[in-house]
Amino acid sequence: MEKLRKLFVSMLLMALIIAAVSPAAVYAADSKTDNGDMRLVYANVPDDWKNPCLWAWNEAGDQAYEAWPGEAMTPDSNNKGWYYIYAPSWADHIIVNANAGGTQTSEIVLKDGNTWVTVKDKDHAEAVTEQQTKGNLPKYEETFKIHVKVDDSWKEPNLWAWSAPDGKNAFDKWPGVALMSGEKWYTGKAPTWVNSIIVNANGGDVKTEDISVDPAELWLTVDKDGKYDLSYVDPEKASVPNITVRVKAPSDWKSPNLWAWSAPDGTNAFASWPGETLEEKDGWLTKEVPGWVNSIIVNGNNGDIQTQDISVDAGKDVWVVVTSADKNQVYYEEPKDAEATSTSETVDEETDKPDTSKKQSKTTPVIPITVVVIIAVAVICIVVVARKKKNKA
Repeated sequence: MEKLRKLFVSMLLMALIIAAVSPAAVYAADSKTDNGDMRLVYANVPDDWKNPCLWAWNEAGDQAYEAWPGEAMTPDSNNKGWYYIYAPSWADHIIVNANAGGTQTSEIVLKDGNTWVTVKDKDHAEAVTEQQTKGNLPKYEETFKIHVKVDDSWKEPNLWAWSAPDGKNAFDKWPGVALMSGEKWYTGKAPTWVNSIIVNANGGDVKTEDISVDPAELWLTVDKDGKYDLSYVDPEKASVPNITVRVKAPSDWKSPNLWAWSAPDGTNAFASWPGETLEEKDGWLTKEVPGWVNSIIVNGNNGDIQTQDISVDAGKDVWVVVTSADKNQVYYEEPKDAEATSTSETVDEETDKPDTSKKQSKTTPVIPITVVVIIAVAVICIVVVARKKKNKA
């Protein structure tokens, strides 16, 4: 009996050890890169491919970037001819393009992990996962977008960025990185630790003064003499009249707030989550927001409970009746007798009882498969030993 007890204890300890290790092992197996959901994509392009960009999507057609030609790639100063970018790892279909999208490869399907693409010409490009560059790989950094509009006399504008007062530079050498040309604005990116920028052009011969910035998407309009206007809201959206959002929320949603933004560009109406408090007015919870807003979330209990993303028509006053986190109704005229329910739980029509299945699914413990196998083995061993002892008896 003592041997049987020791065997059981040993097997139980083994199960506990594997349970402690298994989450890390599962994560390592699922992770495509060292940066979780991002992968490093390098491209070596011909000399006449200027300002290369990456366009990326997945099999379902989900696009990683808002508009063609995608995101600008950064030159690697330690590897001449190579450019790099961190892209979402789920976007496993790519096109490398250059010259404002006028030159491009055909579609390239990626394997898991970091990728090096060698482009000989638009018809010949090879992608491999073995490192083709020398030295350490660049680390992934969070960035923010910088939109720039310059005078016509400013040719091929660049971005220079750094951190003050320590003087840490974001780019290797002056005049910095080329801004990517768009329909109305040039666009670039800088790491979120940057707080100072200069926009320059004509090979660095013309430039703005040092500009102090916050690490948030911004729009910069520069005149011929380098004078500038800075805005953290798209100037084209700033001229749109405000709209009013009116909400009915469940009574157990304490201190309801509104979060609002513009999709797909992601411009937020408020500085931080959970947004701004809705105010009681004429029987509705009310908030005025910029007219360019086309997406909202109603939340309560300091953001602990919330609706899904709600799409609304930009430029129109809107009435939203929220009956639960999963149910809401949008109106563009005030609805009659609109009332939200007093609880955020959905109701089963047949039994008229609250549906708590979602809450159960969140709290039900999940036993790792490895642990189940070990415990099963332990039980089998115990049964076998017990039977042998019984047979001997």
